[in-house]
Formats: sequence, C-alpha cells, structure tokens
Amino acid sequence: MSDIPEDIQAMSFEAALAELETIVGRLESGDVDLEASIDMYARGAHLKAHCEAKLKAAEARVEKLVISGGAPTGSEPFNEDGA
Repeated sequence: MSDIPEDIQAMSFEAALAELETIVGRLESGDVDLEASIDMYARGAHLKAHCEAKLKAAEARVEKLVISGGAPTGSEPFNEDGA
C-alpha cells in the first residue's frame, strides 16, 4: 500500500468507501472538467485499493476465528496485511 497517499491509508473502510461513492457520483454526473476528472479517477483508484486491502485483512481475521473455532487466540496483535 506504499503508493497510496497517507491520508487515504489513515481512513477507515467506511470513510474510504463513502468518499469513493462520492467520486463515482460526481464522475457519472459529467459535471466535472477533464483535468479534475483525471485527478478524481486517480484518487478513486487509491480509495478502491485501500478498501480492498481493508476487506482482505478483515477476511483474514474472520478466517483465523473460524479456524480456531471462534475462540479467542490469545493476545495476537492485529496485522494489517492479514498475516
């Protein structure tokens, strides 16, 4: 995730998704000039990648719970990359 801007990396999944939805809506409206559209599209791509990474990490956490039978596995720290 190193190419994702720091402000996006700091966002929760919900905040990133909300901003992505706003960008998509503005782009779909066609009321944005070309240069702004390109910038918005690039930010949207970063937001999408961030959301996908957050979902993958959440999926890994749930998988660990399922494998362990749903029982807490001790004081294992949460790792963003799902490892």
